[in-house]
Amino acid sequence: MRAQPAEYELVAPGSLAAVLSLLAKVPGTWLPIAGGTDVMVQYSAGKLPARKLVSIWNLPELRRIENLADEIQIGAGCTYTDLRESEAINREFALLSTAAGWTGGIANQNRGTLGGNIVNGSPAADSLPALLVYDAELLLVSKKGERRVPYSSFHTAYRKTQLAPDELIRTICVKKQFSEYYAHTRKVGARNAQAISKICLAALGRIKKGVVQDIRLAMGSVAPVPLRLRETESVLKGKRIEPTLLKLVRATAAAEIQPIDDIRSTARYRAAVAGNLVAEFLQQLSASGTAK
Repeated sequence: MRAQPAEYELVAPGSLAAVLSLLAKVPGTWLPIAGGTDVMVQYSAGKLPARKLVSIWNLPELRRIENLADEIQIGAGCTYTDLRESEAINREFALLSTAAGWTGGIANQNRGTLGGNIVNGSPAADSLPALLVYDAELLLVSKKGERRVPYSSFHTAYRKTQLAPDELIRTICVKKQFSEYYAHTRKVGARNAQAISKICLAALGRIKKGVVQDIRLAMGSVAPVPLRLRETESVLKGKRIEPTLLKLVRATAAAEIQPIDDIRSTARYRAAVAGNLVAEFLQQLSASGTAK
């Protein structure tokens, strides 16, 4: 059953302040829409429950990347193309720019926004594990003011978030503190391009004299929300990467995730691949000798 356009209302206030005023008047009534790459799929299928849509596409307040002394601030309305083409993002946060290049095709990357991907809350989103390992923070804004929250606690359940009905994500903030880390990311899908991941990994590591000083592991498509593998991280810290540790880590990572059987893969496959992806990263980290 296809949607009937006459049943929907779309407004474009043209400024962030005007959008926030509208959301504050009747919280929960208006659905913000930016690039629309997820919303319009639901609309076309006749499955979009919201009937009132407010456009936040191309609002200048949401479409800037600011390179500050200690962090980079990414406007929630920045597209994946913006991320791919940003020199600062490529230099400081390569995992994020790589994930941006995995997200759909060029048309989707020109329209899809990082903020929209976060709010949509799909556990299969390619960019979200990178935000977890980079300890990103979100600046949430409403007519009442602003609040800054860790991204790691933003998703509360499957497609549920901390975002209040009258709030928007304004900015994604990432500290510049990973220049000495070895960075690695892998996506496993049915094909190399334009595929939703069966499982994906974002990882950062720092070693000294063969010993793991710090390790950060996050995965997508393995739990109801994007997942930081903190138990696996704790097993690794302070250890030398050797065959017995790799065997333990494979088992720990497989046990820590919460995979399901779905149209793209099986829980058994995801559990096996999760352990293999972590082991692959650790072997590369060990071979690197130092984080760059």
